[in-house]
Parts: sequence; C-alpha cells; structure tokens
Amino acid sequence: MNDKTRNKILWVLFLGVLMGAMDIAIVAPALPSIQKYFGVGDRILAWTFTIYVLFNLIGTPLMAKLSDKFGRRSVYILDVVVFALGSILVSLSPRDSFFMLLAGRALQGFGAGGIFPVASAVIGDTFPPEKRGRALGLIGAVFGLAFLVGPLLGGVILSIATWQWLFIINLPIALVVIVMGWRLLPTNGSFSRVGFDWAGLLVLSVLLASLTYSLNQIDTQNFFRSLVSVPVLPFLLLGLGLLFVFPIIERKASDPIVNMDLFRSRQIRLSSLLSAGAGLGESGLSFLPALAVAALPGIIDTHTSSYLILPVVLAMSVGSPMVGRFMDRLGSKVMVFLGTLLLAVGMMLLSTGSVSGTLWGFILSGVVIGFGLSSLLGAPMRYIMLNETTAEDRTSAQGLISLFTSIGQLGSSALIGAVAASMGGGVAGYGGAYRMVGFVAVIMIFLTLGLKNRQQELSTVQNNQMNMPTEP
Repeated sequence: MNDKTRNKILWVLFLGVLMGAMDIAIVAPALPSIQKYFGVGDRILAWTFTIYVLFNLIGTPLMAKLSDKFGRRSVYILDVVVFALGSILVSLSPRDSFFMLLAGRALQGFGAGGIFPVASAVIGDTFPPEKRGRALGLIGAVFGLAFLVGPLLGGVILSIATWQWLFIINLPIALVVIVMGWRLLPTNGSFSRVGFDWAGLLVLSVLLASLTYSLNQIDTQNFFRSLVSVPVLPFLLLGLGLLFVFPIIERKASDPIVNMDLFRSRQIRLSSLLSAGAGLGESGLSFLPALAVAALPGIIDTHTSSYLILPVVLAMSVGSPMVGRFMDRLGSKVMVFLGTLLLAVGMMLLSTGSVSGTLWGFILSGVVIGFGLSSLLGAPMRYIMLNETTAEDRTSAQGLISLFTSIGQLGSSALIGAVAASMGGGVAGYGGAYRMVGFVAVIMIFLTLGLKNRQQELSTVQNNQMNMPTEP
C-alpha cells in the first residue's frame, strides 16, 4: 500500500473519530435549551451525557471484537450507521418524550464506542511500525480539536438555529465517511464461525449499568449516607460482584468479548491502569471552572469560567501530534513517563493556594496538564497495544484502552465531588480533590517504569513480524 492510499484512509478515520468525539463537546452549550424543551430536572438531564458514556463503554469491547471477527471495514461502517441513526432519533424527539432523546443518545454512544478502537486497529493493519506513531498522534489530536471546536460550533449553531441541528449536521459527515470507508478501508478479519459471547456481553452491560447508575445517584454533599441508600448500595454491590463474575465467564468463553489472556502481558496490564488514571485526570477537569469561580472572585464568574479549559485543550491539540513524532524516535516509555510527570506537576500546581489565586497560575497549570494528557490519551498507549498483540486481537486490545479510559472518566466525577464536598467545597475542597488526582499521577509515574524501552519495543515488533502466519 502506498503513502497516498494510507493518507486517504487516515482522512476517513479522522472524520469518523472527529464526528464521535465532537458529539460529546457540542452538546454542552445546548443543555439549557434541551432542559427547557423537555422540562426535566438537573439529575435527569445529566443522563444526556451519562447514557452516552455508558453505551460507549458497552459498544467499545463489542465492536472491537466484531471487527476482529468480521473485518474492519464492515464494522467501522456499521458504527457510523448506528451513530447516524441515533442522531436522527435525537433530532426527531418530541417534547413529551425525553426517553426518545435518551434512546438516540444511547445509539450514538453505542456506535461511537467502536469508531476509535477500530480506527486504531486499521492504522496497525495499514501503517508500518515507523509511521504508526504519527498516525495515532493525529487521531489522538482529534479529541483535543473536538473539545476546542465543539462548544464554539455549538454556540454558533444555537445562535442561528434550534438545538436539533446540532445532531442533524452529523448526517452529511456520516454519509461521506460511509462512502469513502467502503471504497478505501481494508477488510481484515478472521471471519470465524465460533459462537458469539452473549453471556459476557450481558454481564458486562449489567456491570457497567449498575456502577453508572449508582455513581449517578450519589449525593456528594452527604456522601457516606447516600452510599448506603437504596438507590446506590444495591446497584453498587451488584456491579462490584459482577467484577469478579465477568473474568470467570470470559475465561470459559470460546470467543470472549474481552480476551483475558491479554492481561498476561505486563505491558497491557500497565497500559490499562495508566489509561484509567488518565481518564480520571481528564474527566476531573470538568470541576476546574468551579474552582476558578471560588479562587478568582471578581475576575472569573460562571459565564467565563469555562474558558479556563481552553489552555488544556490547546496544549493537547499541539501536544498529541508532537508526542507521536517523538515517540517514533524515543519510544512510548519515555513519552508516557513525561506525560505522567507533567500531569502530576500540573495537578499539584492547580491544587496549591498560591497558583489557584492567580489567573496566570490557572493558565500555566492548564498548559502543563494538557501536555501531560497528550501522552496518556494519545498515541503511546495505543502504540503499546499494537506491539503487544497479534493482528487477530488488535482491535480488542485497542478497545481495552477505550474501556479503561472511560471507566476512569465515569468514576472521576463521583470521586472528586466526594472529596471536594467532604472538605467543604470552594478552594480548599477542590484544591484537595486535585491534590488527590496529583497523588494518583505520582503512582502512575512509578507504573511507567515497568514499560518496555525503545529497544525492547523494536525487538517485540520484529518478533511479531517473524511469527506472523504466511499464506499457504
């Protein structure tokens, strides 16, 4: 395959990932309009995001496994079609049916769950090892671009049209991706006739739904009392119990949703834990505006506080492609180590009173955190997964990264909210919460020491290429 064809494939993947990533950020400006249109309360409105993340979690391992089984092209296009159908459902929701909107958001999340891991696997199939870092870096930068452009684009659309158009604009993009994807994407897949792991999918779905619902129902102002309440404790115990049941089912399955054998690799175990920590740090930034309002009275108010996320996003947009380029030279271990170090420093800066008391302190800490997340949410983790797995398990391994990152994101709001509330909120509360994230990042620094260096990575790639089966 020549470079021109690879670049066309990369554009197809870029558009698909951008569409899925954009749909999280672009909805934020529309929440007041959606709430007024349907007349729902704040806790129910939160499910506009929560159900998207939940079904994204469910869709990630399922679509990843289907891609390994039936081929990249067909499953990638299926993901885009499901996402488009969800967009149609949301845009057509009548005033008396908020449930219909949630159903559409669930379909969107389900489809988007497979787009990124399948895109990463296609890069592994079509790009040589020395060019994968740059390609993965470009795809990783999409998330920074989406969170930067999404709210701005959403605001522009809402100023000239209704909130439904935020979802209607997905349809022409999806059509372009489907047409180009059918022409360009490879059809790699094992096409195995082994039965599908429906039991594993069911248990994983109930597990994630239980934990998501219980976390959503926690009252951070009365954390421990709400933890033992009826809406929380039964679902929390069910989810935790299924955490032990799920591996047993997967080990017995002939073709499991999550290949537990992948966790025999120390690199994959470390990458999964680091991804969860990165998700915790990324999602925790949603509380940054609340800290800014408390720390900078008279300078920042509720209307301008969200702009302090921009330094993080800009740093991620610049850092992700840079990380991909440097990784091709230095290896993933160096880049992940630097990423965790920067994340720890940035969170500690954000938590200190001296920095929290100045606008430039917020900007500086945001830039440092953004460059740190560039390594942890971008190319290095996915590069490790590509090196440590065979072609048959490539998408499943990429799905693990998305799965653990989303788990970290899902638990972040409840954990940080609980710490902040227990310390009285305000500068002290949120400062303490970010200090906790900083300590998590310090632990992550030590985890990176177990990753392979550049020479060991190249040796792994060479061994995998030598052991690849040849055509008869």
